[in-house]
Amino acid sequence: MAKFRIIDTGVRQGTANIAFDAALIDLHKAGRIADTIRFLSFVPTALVGRHQDLSRELRLDTCAVNGIGLARRITGGGALYMDEGQFGFELVFHKNALVLNSLSDIARALCEAAAAGLSTLGVKARFRPRNDIEVDGRKISGTGGFFDGDTIFYQGTVLVQMDAQRMLAALNVPKEKLEKRALDSAERRVVTLTELLGAPPAPEDVKAALLKGFSENLGIAAEWGAITDEEEALAQKFHDEEIGTEEFLRSIDNQAAEGVFTGEFTGAGGTVRAHVRLEGPRSDRFREVLITGDFFVTPPRTILDLEAALRGTQISDVRKTIADFFAAANVGLLSVRSEDFAAAIESAIAAPA
Repeated sequence: MAKFRIIDTGVRQGTANIAFDAALIDLHKAGRIADTIRFLSFVPTALVGRHQDLSRELRLDTCAVNGIGLARRITGGGALYMDEGQFGFELVFHKNALVLNSLSDIARALCEAAAAGLSTLGVKARFRPRNDIEVDGRKISGTGGFFDGDTIFYQGTVLVQMDAQRMLAALNVPKEKLEKRALDSAERRVVTLTELLGAPPAPEDVKAALLKGFSENLGIAAEWGAITDEEEALAQKFHDEEIGTEEFLRSIDNQAAEGVFTGEFTGAGGTVRAHVRLEGPRSDRFREVLITGDFFVTPPRTILDLEAALRGTQISDVRKTIADFFAAANVGLLSVRSEDFAAAIESAIAAPA
């Protein structure tokens, strides 16, 4: 059995929760903490994924009026809304602890384990590729994560109670996206444990169910432990110096600008958007490429490295440049393919001036 510590950091501001994530990862990489399962809760917060455009994904004015905080995650994936009616679970562990070799293997194994645990509450939860848990076709949990060296960080949410209309007010979900999927209301998109069970379950019962799923399906022996002073101090440092700053929050924001061409490609792994500036007498080289979207890729700096690899290269070589990059890089992709990045960039190049 793989031994894990369990902690619960309670209800915190969104940026404080993300900063604690970063502290857990750094301390685990340094061998300062054991493999850990963390439970966490949020004050009302709208979060964007690490690679998402803030203004494109969130209704910033509505969030400000309604006192909804903003935060940027250190994981990929799409925008989401969190409050005290939901909670998160996270696992931080060495890659050898569970012997899962790829991000897709991790997603499947952890989602199936969490679904098995939730099913003990009396619901028929199951894994929905690529990284969700559903009940009768409606999402009850979303997950995501990445490798950082030998450390794996994976997180998920559980919808216990939720104000679906407030969620849609905070997130900028395009009307056409709802119509395309015949999802004209938030209630058709997601489901909560409260709706399924007829009454809100005790949070401790939900956490116990998840731990049971992890134990029986992943071979985890978990025991409750203490949050260390070192974790709190490092989380505060990360919050004050980066994650809690406006610079980090708005590091990708409102990419529409003169001379920038934008395109996108949506595949099984999510949507990839490319924002491109060209240079040269014939505008045939990449001056700058910014890649955004709701995809998952690991390690976290992969996209920065890819953008750097494209800078100054010929636009006619884009597919070869990207293929060579991923062939040489030690990265993990969750359903998204290297070809998807090329397709998004080619779409941007083809966009009218």
